Amino acid sequence: MNANSDRLQTPDYTILDRPEVLSALFHPRKEPVLRKTPDSAQEVAIEVAAGVFIGGCFHMTAPEAPNILFFHGNGEIVADYDDLGTFYNRLGINFMPVDYRGYGRSDGSPTVAAMMQDSPRIMEFIIHWLDEKGYTGPLVLMGRSLGSTSALELAATCNDAIAGLIIESGFAYTAPLMQILGIDPKRIGFDENKGFANLDKIGRWQRPLLIIHAEFDHIIPFSDGQALYDHCPSQNKRLLKIPGANHNDIFARGLEAYMSAVKTFLQEISNNANR
Repeated sequence: MNANSDRLQTPDYTILDRPEVLSALFHPRKEPVLRKTPDSAQEVAIEVAAGVFIGGCFHMTAPEAPNILFFHGNGEIVADYDDLGTFYNRLGINFMPVDYRGYGRSDGSPTVAAMMQDSPRIMEFIIHWLDEKGYTGPLVLMGRSLGSTSALELAATCNDAIAGLIIESGFAYTAPLMQILGIDPKRIGFDENKGFANLDKIGRWQRPLLIIHAEFDHIIPFSDGQALYDHCPSQNKRLLKIPGANHNDIFARGLEAYMSAVKTFLQEISNNANR
């Protein structure tokens, strides 16, 4: 694998790192003291800056299996995905969720600038770790909700190392999301060209894409998922709507369809990689 990239100019995320924005975007919590790591999983610590480590828990099933690097939502931590990691393994998928600063076992405090700067360092670690451990399957990025920003950042800047992209409950526009979270964009002098630029980033993605979105998402409306899908130039893309689901019950209402779509997506990528 190779992490060389055609990098975008680094945006200035200063306006998003104001205290009132950070308190709405991030809801960090630490890993439960009594949590027991699943026997099949491997805890990792990823150094993203001098003395600053991000935690991850890698659920690995087979060296040749496809690999998902997963960025979770703003109120979640890696430990929340222990059961799902086991589920992914039963489907023949290696599943590697990682945290953000201040979450789970990670050091520091979360900021937008740090989250975006940490993404390529996490990617570099993943590529080296997989090679070192002998995992040869294709690498797919997946981001849920806030995690869509990290996945799309890497899709736009490290796309030669990535075989596929999955965006679940991702947002296309920053300002409407800020309003839903209780922040007045105009009051803080925000406009879309100072945001995450998710539409611009997905507009550079030409490899396989799967977008999964709840029909009645009250935080990030389905129209955002549709906009991301429409803006992507890939000739191999799919948009899965989970009927009747909201932002936080997408698994409960659509787990079978959700996991079936992910499994099929990964199988197609693996088959193409083996040709």
